[in-house]
Amino acid sequence: TFNQVEIKAVVSTQSTGVDFILVGAVGVVENGGLINKIGTYPVAVMAQSLNKPFYVAVESFKFYRNYPLCQLDLPNDSKYLDSEEKGHPTVDFTPPNLVNKLFTDLGVLTPSAVSDELIKLYI
Repeated sequence: TFNQVEIKAVVSTQSTGVDFILVGAVGVVENGGLINKIGTYPVAVMAQSLNKPFYVAVESFKFYRNYPLCQLDLPNDSKYLDSEEKGHPTVDFTPPNLVNKLFTDLGVLTPSAVSDELIKLYI
């Protein structure tokens, strides 16, 4: 089987023959950006450079009340397997401007609609 690095390499070499990119997510933050396994951000950048839509399939219970603007804004408990800052991060942040649509149990959302859904869930 392919490991994660090999899958990312296959995506980059085979992406010209696809219509869109679809990924899952560990979490979706308030601004509509993604927290997902390391390597998702470069795949989203590649999709944008090839004019391919980048979609996310995610359940609404993974919506996360946090507002990171870049990789450095992710809290350490989200980036690493244990609470200590050692080794390489296990997740990265994909900004909302790279996400076209989110397919959720609440329906199809734009990244900007995530904050509205969080308000509904927490009020």
